[in-house]
Amino acid sequence: MGNTISIFDTTLRDGTQGEGISLSAEDKVKIAQKLDLLGVHYIEGGNPGSNSKDIEFFQRVKGMKLNAKLTAFGSTRRKNSIADQDSSLLRIVESGVPAATLVGKSWDFHVHTALQTTLEENLSMIYDSFAFLRRKGVEAIFDAEHFFDGYKHNPEYALAVLRKAQDAGADWIVLCDTNGGTLPTEIHSIVSRISNELSTPIGIHTHNDCELAVANTLAAVEAGARQIQGTINGYGERCGNANLCSILPTLQLKMNYRCISDDQMQSLTKTARYVSEIANVHMPVAQPYVGNAAFAHKGGIHVSAIMKDSKTYEHIQPELVGNKQRVLVSELAGQSNIISKAQELGLDINANNEKTKQIMERIKDLEHQGYQFEGADASLELLLRDAFGEMKEIFKLESLKMLVEKTNGHGMNAEAIVKVNVDGQTVYMAAEGNGPVNALNNALRKALEQYYPSINDFHLSDYKVRVIDEKDATAAKVRVLMESTDFKNTWNTVGVSNNVIEASWEALVDSIRYALLTKLKVDNHDEPREQLGLVNH
Repeated sequence: MGNTISIFDTTLRDGTQGEGISLSAEDKVKIAQKLDLLGVHYIEGGNPGSNSKDIEFFQRVKGMKLNAKLTAFGSTRRKNSIADQDSSLLRIVESGVPAATLVGKSWDFHVHTALQTTLEENLSMIYDSFAFLRRKGVEAIFDAEHFFDGYKHNPEYALAVLRKAQDAGADWIVLCDTNGGTLPTEIHSIVSRISNELSTPIGIHTHNDCELAVANTLAAVEAGARQIQGTINGYGERCGNANLCSILPTLQLKMNYRCISDDQMQSLTKTARYVSEIANVHMPVAQPYVGNAAFAHKGGIHVSAIMKDSKTYEHIQPELVGNKQRVLVSELAGQSNIISKAQELGLDINANNEKTKQIMERIKDLEHQGYQFEGADASLELLLRDAFGEMKEIFKLESLKMLVEKTNGHGMNAEAIVKVNVDGQTVYMAAEGNGPVNALNNALRKALEQYYPSINDFHLSDYKVRVIDEKDATAAKVRVLMESTDFKNTWNTVGVSNNVIEASWEALVDSIRYALLTKLKVDNHDEPREQLGLVNH
């Protein structure tokens, strides 16, 4: 048995069944292109006749040159009907896809309860449907729904279902843990038995209802499965599907299976974050391999060790999956954290430097006030560069006014009026917004864009407010965290105040300063170094 694994991605079909996920046809096209670059072998796009979005997607993607096989989804023919006349099967063939996945019942309980038909008719539905696809020249993949529950309840019938699909010419037989309730030991045992019973290659499709979808997939591969089905970031119905972002690197980097090329593996983090952005679903910061905190270090002892050798506290090199090591700085950090972070920025710092101690005390004092720099790397970098005289003031606030008005029968409108000094020139600017922070952002950008045109190349992507001391009720100090993006990179900034507008202003100013400092340098140097907020040395 070879060590090459076939990767079947169902983000565009099963993934969209996750709560809060809705992809347009354009979104699906963009994600399909990213998945193709990642190197997956099958991209399941949905049912080509089920809704207008999927119809449009299959029409648009037909003209694209994909290395992956675009795969349509459907079910076996309806009971007591003819496969050649089944509208769902006919739409699959008419879509022109090279491969199709058909789901069929393998649990006798479902045959009687959900399909309300006989066990014999269900077998005929499976055989007829796959024989039809093979006659039409379509690669046929059988997703045996609820297989593990069915096998545990009636192994003879569950195996008979698989044999019918095999007899009809199915190219892959995929065993599905549809309810997500099977344990890894059960998966390994059952897949081992099935692999010995069938000549058709086996696949695995697991759900995460017991937090075991990844473990169950790995167990199935060890037992003989050679196709894995899953989604980017584990998106899917209920608790989600098997997370390909965890499965791929574990199989390839730890278990010596071959999934995708090394270069493609290095694009995994970028792909995961891109899909998250398109799906408008925030990625868990601690997501293994690709999360922002996957290789983040906070404890001083840990940081001291990784500065000597990263293997002390990292199970792989983060670059292998396109991620990077991060050193967090907080009131819990030691000097090693500051030294590592400063050296990363090219600052001349060491343990005996008095400035290091001053910065450490400054950070501890700020965190005592409510700041959190471990989730605001951009604000931390600005703090360090300011301490070392690496920054100049891009602009200076002279005044800020906010007007908030609610009229009868209408929503609340906000207007911000800012007066800032840029290079000795005073600029007044007013702007409206759907809230105070939005108006503030609009006004500040309008005031600065004539001096820094590249400010239009990034935007705020997330905004959070946290009450620091709830006992003070509406007078409580708040912490604002902002995330900004230029569609290639993201950065986070923080502001703290008893006034949410002032806290938002701090975070917003840091976001703009950081962008102009490190993110938006123009290739032809038409924005001079001074204009980017950097001091020449």
